[in-house]
Amino acid sequence: MDINLGADAVEDDLEIIEIIEHGIPRQIRPRVDLFQVYDNLQFFQRFRLTKETVLDLLPLIEPYLEFPYDINHSLSPMNQLLICLLAYSSNSHMIIISDLAKISKSSVSRIVKRVSVAISRLAPRFIKFPRNLLDVNQTKNKFYDIASFPNIIGAVDGTHIRILSPGGDDAEVFRNRKNYFSLNVQVISNANMEITDIVARWPGSSHDVTIFNNSNIRREFENNLHRNSFLLGKDSAYPAREFLLTPLQNPITEAEQLYNEAHIRTRGIIEKLFGVWKRRFPILAYGCRLKLQTILTVIVATAVLHNIARNMGEPEPPVPAEIDAHILQQLVREGQIPVVPMANHQQFLGPQVRRHLIQNYFAAL
Repeated sequence: MDINLGADAVEDDLEIIEIIEHGIPRQIRPRVDLFQVYDNLQFFQRFRLTKETVLDLLPLIEPYLEFPYDINHSLSPMNQLLICLLAYSSNSHMIIISDLAKISKSSVSRIVKRVSVAISRLAPRFIKFPRNLLDVNQTKNKFYDIASFPNIIGAVDGTHIRILSPGGDDAEVFRNRKNYFSLNVQVISNANMEITDIVARWPGSSHDVTIFNNSNIRREFENNLHRNSFLLGKDSAYPAREFLLTPLQNPITEAEQLYNEAHIRTRGIIEKLFGVWKRRFPILAYGCRLKLQTILTVIVATAVLHNIARNMGEPEPPVPAEIDAHILQQLVREGQIPVVPMANHQQFLGPQVRRHLIQNYFAAL
């Protein structure tokens, strides 16, 4: 019995032979121009920055994103930047972003890492603690305008960035007191809700005091590089020092109550910063699904972008209904003082400075 394979069978055989000899042909997907496909509102909703800010940012990182040769249908620096911003703003799985951008999942992962490194290189330019006399005085004046608290150069606090378990023998070190894996990130804010100093390398189980005690900014203050200047911190996280002021546990006199009220209102700026920062880049609120080293770079990169957005006068992103409820609760609770013991009873100089400030400044108001 004769079997007629037909033309289709012959073509299939030829294709198989072609694959054996030359391999599976590479598929080139049509690129989507992510910058042009959306109007201004849609663009801001998806990428959390306006088109104007993105156009200003691109030239600063473009040299690090360009490929030496325009072959293999390489992605433009603009599309690389927008794919990274999409990962920051949506925290979607990489495969979802790859479908939208018409590239492979592995390419998305490489782009997020590459762009994050490029943006983090801008940290010395956009994340700067005030050091010259003009910047210091401007910072103090803006803080003073909030609640008449004198000589404040920054508000310090820590925030937890949720991550997946990094695995390995030391994975449990990253589990925080709320029983999820995180990085504890120390931030110092100015009165404009800009990040002036950031420490992003400590696991979630680390205490805020431990991070602060090992930070460069503490050494700078102890070496008198910031004379006549104070940081504001929570009494539940930091001990009172000669340069770090915390609220009183039980204010009694009118001067003490004025001090506490001014302290709370002034330090509340950093709670607002955390809310805006995490709303703009939900990858910080919902949790990073990237490798640990890449997550550290992403945190610094989003801090740079946050400061750029503040400098550009970007609108604050809306509060989604599903955003972490504790962020909103922090904003509501910013007027409350936790009644907890002081972190370190051996620090006598700090309380003395605080008492001197209350008696010689707030008592006269």
